[in-house]
Amino acid sequence: MTPWCISRRLLTSAVLPMAMAVLPLPAVAQGVDVERLQDESVRWVQEYLRVNTMNPPGNEIAGARFLAAIFEREGIPYEIAESAEGRGNIWARLEGGDEPALILLHHIDVVPADERYWTTDPLSGAIRDGLIYGRGALDTKALGIVQLAGFLALHRSGVALERDVIYMATADEEAGGFFGAGWLVENRPDIFENVGFLINEGGGGTMVDGVASFGVEVTQKVPYWLRLTTRGEPGHGSRPNPSSAVTELIAALDRLRQHEFPARVVPAVDVMFKGIAPGFSEPWRTRFADLDRAIREPGVLAELQAYQAGLHALTRNTCSTTRLMGSDKINVVPPQANAEIDCRLLPDQDPEEWLAELANVLGTEVDIEVLMGFSPAVSTTDTDLYRTLAAVTDRHYPDADFVPQVAGGFTDSHFFRDLGIVSYGYSPMAPPQEDGSGVHGNDERVSVENVRRGVAMMVEIMSRFAAERPISEE
Repeated sequence: MTPWCISRRLLTSAVLPMAMAVLPLPAVAQGVDVERLQDESVRWVQEYLRVNTMNPPGNEIAGARFLAAIFEREGIPYEIAESAEGRGNIWARLEGGDEPALILLHHIDVVPADERYWTTDPLSGAIRDGLIYGRGALDTKALGIVQLAGFLALHRSGVALERDVIYMATADEEAGGFFGAGWLVENRPDIFENVGFLINEGGGGTMVDGVASFGVEVTQKVPYWLRLTTRGEPGHGSRPNPSSAVTELIAALDRLRQHEFPARVVPAVDVMFKGIAPGFSEPWRTRFADLDRAIREPGVLAELQAYQAGLHALTRNTCSTTRLMGSDKINVVPPQANAEIDCRLLPDQDPEEWLAELANVLGTEVDIEVLMGFSPAVSTTDTDLYRTLAAVTDRHYPDADFVPQVAGGFTDSHFFRDLGIVSYGYSPMAPPQEDGSGVHGNDERVSVENVRRGVAMMVEIMSRFAAERPISEE
């Protein structure tokens, strides 16, 4: 499938097996003590959260060693590679048949946490009222443990596998992945030979008013991180010139603030909104069912941004000013000023055309440096893995929506889509919507119940995709 050929037909065909599937307990689950694995996983989540891998500096090697100790107890060979001192990556492989291999991927690093704004130590892994607290609980250490449980279930069951399954935990995702997934792709390409599929963060379930909704991330907005620089005559703060590097930068950023990038609905976003529309009340149900028409109505885009900024961001290119740098001293007008902006492009956007538009908005006084950017790609939903995710999700959440999803943020999946690997963002957990504020925020947490159910689902997913006939053949 070429980019942007995801159709409503694919959405429908992907959902149908959910409604039709009445599936027996898979062979792997029959041969493994799943309850014991759930107990172990809750404990492992707590222990993993206590390993300080905040990035910067990362120190992911500590997380890699934590996982290595589990592999050693299980008798599973593994490899660790450091892309730089302390920047550890780990992977282990269960060998199977000739079918294209599957990677289970999560990142070890987490963003910093300020203990002053938490109700518990961010590195405590404490359980309170059925919730496990800690930085990385949702992003992505609990997911990593749930994936580990599915991986270990395959190993413990002794069932012959149809394909290799690779468990991989990487460094540096929170800063772009260049010491982690990107480094492995460049320096250890042998790992990815005959790999056809990957499950990563970026999608999963959300519980709203007791009703679950699941999305599988198939593509994402493309990040372009930029540094803007202006220059001017330096001097003493008591003698301001008519213009300076700082004032020119402020003026340029204000032009950017007022600029509205054109709104449009790309096909993958259209499929996603049509899929989620039934779960919303009016007027959003009708608007999401035909988003391209709705955004042309006066005031709808502003309403959508106020209602759900994340959904609004999927309708246009965006830029957020996140860092400002000027003088080192309050009484010195600097010769140079800088701003760093986090821009996200729609997946079909030509970056050069967009950079030309941005340069026109900012003005000739501003130099633009691209700090990071990459090419977009879309993963098809017409696969046995997607159908397996759909069927197992339906077994455990029979009333849940299940749709392909476009992520407003980005993950390491882009490194693997560039290799032609079908990559899905999926987590078999459905935390309540309000807990999502803990991702990169305060009091990040995941429920014990979500971990336990996630383990059961991942064991079933691994059994059906790696050790049995594909869903489409049943």
